[in-house]
Amino acid sequence: MSSQKGNVARSRPQKHQNTFSFKNDKFDKSAQTKKINQKLHDGVCQRCKEVLEWRVKYNKYKPLSKPKKCVKCLQKTVKDSYHIMCRPCASELEVCAKCGKKEDIVIPFNKDPEKTENNESYKHTRNSKSHEESDADLDFDIYLDDTDNNQVD
Repeated sequence: MSSQKGNVARSRPQKHQNTFSFKNDKFDKSAQTKKINQKLHDGVCQRCKEVLEWRVKYNKYKPLSKPKKCVKCLQKTVKDSYHIMCRPCASELEVCAKCGKKEDIVIPFNKDPEKTENNESYKHTRNSKSHEESDADLDFDIYLDDTDNNQVD
């Protein structure tokens, strides 16, 4: 037997071998599975990223139902599964949000906020242009009021 003490050599090949790879969404077509498959694992080191991708690939990834407590700021702000730190703390300290080690971060957190800042600045310039146009309309209304006063006198 292979479990005998000292018997480390195997005399035959593996009996059962997989003919196709596992698909985590083969039978489960739910919205939660689609959301988990599309999730981007950012703010983590290479090893933690591989661990999270393995969990997703083999249907072992379970999302959080409510936020967890951050180990640095002690607030309930951790919204990603298997992470120990919230996004602001991890980006401020430049450490992996999952293991807490000072490793090279594969995909940093700051990519999404830049896009939102650009959208906000675009909205701000758009609002200021519409505000200038409304000021011009108000000036035009003032001139009309002045001409009405002249006609009454």
